[in-house]
Amino acid sequence: MSISITNLTKNFGTQKAIDNISFSAANNEIVGFLGPNGAGKSTTMKIVTGYLRADSGSVLVNGIDVNTNSLEAKKQIGYLPEGNPLYYEMYVREYLGFIAEIHQIKKGVKKRIEEVIDLTGLRVESNKKTGQLSKGYKQRVGLAAALIHNPAVLILDEPTSGLDPNQIIEIRQVIKNLGKDKTVLFSSHILQEVESICDRVIIINKGNIVADDTLSNLQLANNTYHVVVVQFSKNVDAQILLNISEVQKIEEETPFIYKLQTSDPENIKKQILKLSLENNLNILSLRSETKSLEDVFRNLTGNIQNN
Repeated sequence: MSISITNLTKNFGTQKAIDNISFSAANNEIVGFLGPNGAGKSTTMKIVTGYLRADSGSVLVNGIDVNTNSLEAKKQIGYLPEGNPLYYEMYVREYLGFIAEIHQIKKGVKKRIEEVIDLTGLRVESNKKTGQLSKGYKQRVGLAAALIHNPAVLILDEPTSGLDPNQIIEIRQVIKNLGKDKTVLFSSHILQEVESICDRVIIINKGNIVADDTLSNLQLANNTYHVVVVQFSKNVDAQILLNISEVQKIEEETPFIYKLQTSDPENIKKQILKLSLENNLNILSLRSETKSLEDVFRNLTGNIQNN
């Protein structure tokens, strides 16, 4: 495993920021790290990167213990913290050269700078000072700096925060490309973003891991009911639909569209098709709906009641 966290705990005074959490992330895996504000995401990331020390527990990065060998572990990690601190008076290449020097890269520095410029899509703005760049390109510079030493693991804390929709899509694609040969752990408040690029989702709430699974499994596990949506060509008496076994509730969205709550969507769809034949009803569409990551997130973090 590229990242292995075991029984990690961190307190700030009387507040328990992280409460005995454990998880891992494998090579070539993109893991979304989600949670409400104050849940413990950034604290965990700072501990993984060696910028904050845990009260107890262990963190291994490529087999290296962050607590006992922090410097060697940091060589394995590229870190883009929330806020992305840059030296605005430095030119892009100058700044990347400065970061390369910090990492003690001795050979092929100029070539590596050009590689990360291309990798992060910085070429068109690469002759400017970092302070002259848009927020999206500043984030690209932060990513390039995190990549300059070719780390095996990337830790990205809110990498698309404050970006416009076009910039979000661009940075999202960069992260997807990076995940092909690196381990990526990133936090985000944009749940659609996590849905589109993550192999796995970890949700933390009040310092505890409340979910750790693939998105499809999380949606399935948190679906206490399903919804079947049927659209007819004309108005239909809802009572006919209520007579179908396993239908728990019906919502009439429009005179022709009905949402049927059920625990067995496939069986319901078969019964609707049979009903339509028996009653000469013309079905325009018939589909199942599953919960989105937003539904799962809100359910697990306690912001809505279970359905």
